[in-house]
Amino acid sequence: MILIDTHTHLYSEEFESDRTQMMERALAVGVEHFFVPAIDSSYFNGMQQIQQQYPQNVHLMMGLHPCYVKPETFEQELAFVEQELAKGTYVAVGEIGVDMYWDKSTLKIQQQAFQTQIQWAKKLGLPINIHCRDAFDAVFEVLDQEKSDNLFGIFHCFTGDFNQAERALNLNMKLGIGGVATFKNGKIDQYLYQIPLENIVLETDSPYLAPAPHRGKRNESSYVALVAQKLAAIYNLPVEEIAQQTTKNALNIFKL
Repeated sequence: MILIDTHTHLYSEEFESDRTQMMERALAVGVEHFFVPAIDSSYFNGMQQIQQQYPQNVHLMMGLHPCYVKPETFEQELAFVEQELAKGTYVAVGEIGVDMYWDKSTLKIQQQAFQTQIQWAKKLGLPINIHCRDAFDAVFEVLDQEKSDNLFGIFHCFTGDFNQAERALNLNMKLGIGGVATFKNGKIDQYLYQIPLENIVLETDSPYLAPAPHRGKRNESSYVALVAQKLAAIYNLPVEEIAQQTTKNALNIFKL
């Protein structure tokens, strides 16, 4: 059974003491590919190192995370992103988007950075990986402006309602489903069965959002198997079928 973690921060400081063992656990349960989003330039070296260690398994995105869009540095950070994307070694532009949970005051420049990076993705033929927290209206406002056949990607850690899910799908997005699907109050498990499995990819967002029974603890890529098991229950399908379809979906998006 081959699994893919479409969103994992392998370079996180939280894995400092046991990164090799963490990777071995994930590979042991069948996770063959790890897609690693960027945050800002300060994490660049860590991303490069993990990719050099596991060149067959680890694939890097490049982008500026909305929480790191700061008035004094975002233009410089975007210039770094643009320069890196020009190298042609990245599989997606991400993670990009809008976050109104931590800081509402930067909304306008967050949307500006989001839109700029979407335009680069379209020009390069790359998928986007969207971060959206308490910000569906703001995210859709930008996506609607940029809607086109060459805009596609993943709504990472999707937590919206059924209507928002349909809206995302109509914009060529797949839904990134992770630990939230296993939470008692996660809500997405109540309608997910209505979304065709062709539109779903698996993720962990590790070290954050660990699925049950590890909720509240550090997440890791091996736990993507627990997300697959939850989806098997939601869709009433064998877990192997969940793995096969979501893996195919991810490989198609990232053109592997």
